[in-house]
Amino acid sequence: MVTVEDVRRLALTLPRTSEHLIGDRVKFRVGQIVYVAFSADETVMGFAFPKEERDALIASEPGTFHLPRLSDQRFNWVNAWTAELGEAEMRELVIDAWCMVVPKKVAAARLGSPPR
Repeated sequence: MVTVEDVRRLALTLPRTSEHLIGDRVKFRVGQIVYVAFSADETVMGFAFPKEERDALIASEPGTFHLPRLSDQRFNWVNAWTAELGEAEMRELVIDAWCMVVPKKVAAARLGSPPR
């Protein structure tokens, strides 16, 4: 199970990240772009993810991943049940989401290699 604190420990090490509490929801963003957000009850973690790949991700683990609400499906976004995520999987998802919102040179400098 992943908690907001687990994500916070990672996200705040990523360059340009800031944490915000908006309407009882913890969100991590770069500038104005949110790349990870939690539901108010912290049971769902939403994260930036390529739209063209999300159906495959959800199909691979339907008990873990699900689509955001209909109005948010136009965005590059997927949700996951925090109770079903492990630490390693969360790290990969958060870092990949962060890579989607920072300049490639910033991601490469932090990761030590060209971003995916």
